[in-house]
Formats: sequence, C-alpha cells, structure tokens
Amino acid sequence: MTEQAKASFKDTMMQKLGKFSGSRFVRAIMGAGYSIIAFSIIGSMFLILTVLPQVITAKGFVDFYGATIGRFNNIYTVIYNSTMGIIAIFFAGSFAYNYTEIYRNEEKLNLDPLNGVFLTLMALFITVPQLVWKGGIAAWVNSNKAGAIVANGYGVGGSGLTRIGATGIFTGLIVAWMTVQIYRYCIKHNWSIKMPASVPAGVANSFSAMIPGFMVAIIVALIDVILILAGTDIFQILFIPFSFISAIADSWWGVLIIIFLIHFLWWFGIHGATIISSFYQAIVLSNMAANAGGAHTIFAGEFMNAFVVMGGSGATLGMAMWMAFRARSKQLRELGKLEAVPALFNINEPVLFGLPIVYNIQLIVPFILAPVASGMVAYAAIATRLVPKIIVQQPWPTPVGLGGMIATASWQGFVLAVVDAIIAFLIWYPFIKRYDNQLLKKEQAAD
Repeated sequence: MTEQAKASFKDTMMQKLGKFSGSRFVRAIMGAGYSIIAFSIIGSMFLILTVLPQVITAKGFVDFYGATIGRFNNIYTVIYNSTMGIIAIFFAGSFAYNYTEIYRNEEKLNLDPLNGVFLTLMALFITVPQLVWKGGIAAWVNSNKAGAIVANGYGVGGSGLTRIGATGIFTGLIVAWMTVQIYRYCIKHNWSIKMPASVPAGVANSFSAMIPGFMVAIIVALIDVILILAGTDIFQILFIPFSFISAIADSWWGVLIIIFLIHFLWWFGIHGATIISSFYQAIVLSNMAANAGGAHTIFAGEFMNAFVVMGGSGATLGMAMWMAFRARSKQLRELGKLEAVPALFNINEPVLFGLPIVYNIQLIVPFILAPVASGMVAYAAIATRLVPKIIVQQPWPTPVGLGGMIATASWQGFVLAVVDAIIAFLIWYPFIKRYDNQLLKKEQAAD
C-alpha cells in the first residue's frame, strides 16, 4: 500500500468510524456500559461466595464452608439479585441519563437527565407485565408452570422479576431511547409546564416533565395495547432479532469476527475495542447473567480480557516481557521496561504507539493472529466444558490467570488464561525477534 493510498484509506476509515463512534446513541451506550461495571463486579464477587464449594471440593473445606460463611449463602444471593437481577434497570437508567445529558449539552435544551431516567423507568415498567386479550379485555397472564411462574402478569424467578434482569436489557435500551426522544421532542417544541423564575429548580424540573411524562405513558401504553391485540408484547417482539444477534455473537465465527475487527481497527490507529464493544456490551452482560442461571454461553462477561487480550489488544503480555528481558536492540528493551508493568494489567498503549504496532506492516500478522488463536482456544475449551463457563465479571485490568480464575470461578480458568498467553507469545516470537534484529542492525549502523 502506497503512502498516498494508505493516507486516503485512513482518512476514509477515520471519518466513517469517527462519525459512528461519536454518535449520540453510541456514546450513551458506552457511558451506560462503563457506569454499570461496578454493579456487575459487586454482584459477581458475591456470586463467587455462593459457588466456592463447587470450586474447592475438598471435604474439609466444604465442611468448613457449611459451618461458617456458607450459613449466609442466601444473603449473598440477595446481593447478587440486587445487582445482576435488576441489570436491565441499571442499564436502561444509565443509558437514559447519558442520552438525555448529551442532548441537553449539545442542543442546549432544558432537559433534566434525572427526568430522563425516571421517565424511562416508568416506561419500562409499563411494558414489564404480561397481558393477553381475552374475553374482550386485557387480562393478566397467570401461570404456575415450573420455571415460568407468572402472577398477575409479573414473571418471577429465583432472581425476582424476570423481565428486569438480563432478559430485559435490550427492551430497556429500546424503551430508554424512545422515552428520551419523546422527552426531547416535547421540550424542544415547548410542550411543558413552565414555572416562574422564582420557583426552585427542582420543583420547576418536576413540572416540566409532567407533559412529556403523559406523552411517554400514552405512547408506550398504546404500543403495548397494539401488541397485546396482536397476541404478543414488546419483550417477545424484540427477543427475535436480539436473540439472533446474541446467537451470532456467541458462535465461534462470531467471536472470531469480533476479535478480528477490534484488532484490524486498532492497526489503523482507531480504538477498536471501544467501538466494537459498544455493539456487544449488552450481549455479554446478558449472557453472563444467563450463565449464572444455568445457561451455557461462551461469549460472556469479560471473555476478551480474561482469555484473549492478555496484556492488552494484540495479546502482547508475553511479547512485552520478552522485550524487557531478552530484546537486544535498545529501543525494544527500553520500551519493554516501560510496558512490562502496565501489560500485567492489560494496558499496552505504549507498545501500540511506541513500538509501533499501529501501521506497522511487519507486525500486523501477529497482532491479529495472536488474539484470534487465543480466543479460539478459549472458545473451544469452554464450549467442550474443559473449562467452566463465565459467571463472574472480573475487573478488566485483573492480571493474566487471576482474571480467568475469577471469571469462571475455577482453577481451570487460571490454566486456560496462562495457556492462551503462552500461545499468543509463541505466535509473536518469530515476528518480534526479527523486528528486534532489524532495529539492532540500524542501531549498530548508527553508532
């Protein structure tokens, strides 16, 4: 690729992807994803406490667990249900807050992000109950079937109301988007109650949301009625496309494409992880919650950071350590010393831009192939149940091995992560070795 063609392609890519990543909807999703990380990690940590006897099966430990911390097992479950069990509320509410705030700041509208959140929660709970058209009226659904208990329209399970858990994430996202757009439209066209300037801001904001609130309630209720007359509801309608998307993302080729796109974009200097994760963030959260409930999906939680990108994008942990201790060229050795510690926590911007990997045609093959290989090994190991499924959301900077162990609540997860890191390094080795020799010759020639 000539320099001119390279620059033209880069400009085109940057323009299109920059426009996409900078869109209000995507920024709001990313903000929502970041804001609920803490809650998913908190819930996951308490879930670990409930599965400890399954991880450490020695009779002495199981007996000790049952006689001590195991007595509070139901409390741990309550805390988990209070986070992952209502994850749709967290996600939809956070999205609505971010989305409303973006419009307020960029369109200079008198929008209150908290009103956006409250209106969204109202709209979401309008859609939660299950109703059917029966005998000329909208009747509550009632069912006592095992695993599908519905009382007066509200489905309940071990984690509480089923539709505000993982199954409601996608519906919550669509409802939040629609609610904020209705709120924005009303305020933009002055469909609101305006109070005198002497009225406190909190009181004025509550009245300004009244007409938008009525509009949201009426529109969402009308949609609900139309769907009930058609024999369905918004949850069932949205389940079809989003379950299809989730199935694709959880397939081996879907995971492969995700890994490839992340690193292909990074090679052009575009933050691939941020852009692509905006698509799958809701999916992996939903899959992880489903796994905790008995499902077996592979692409869940922090699959990427636990088993694919050890050391950062490109799975550069082993390569960074080799550079720090074995590289012969001064450039790689000094860069390796700088990167060695951050790499332990999955941070590798110094290598991406300092080596550099970005736009370095000599390193594109291992940069893409190493994470693809480690990802496929991890996928196969979990799919064949050699390694337990991911049920815990570990902090993304968790060091290699420990992250895999926490994510799967198993020692097998630790081993898999280490094996993946070794595989990635073996792919990197011949390329970084050759690159080191080239730099060494240049340094020697310059002396």
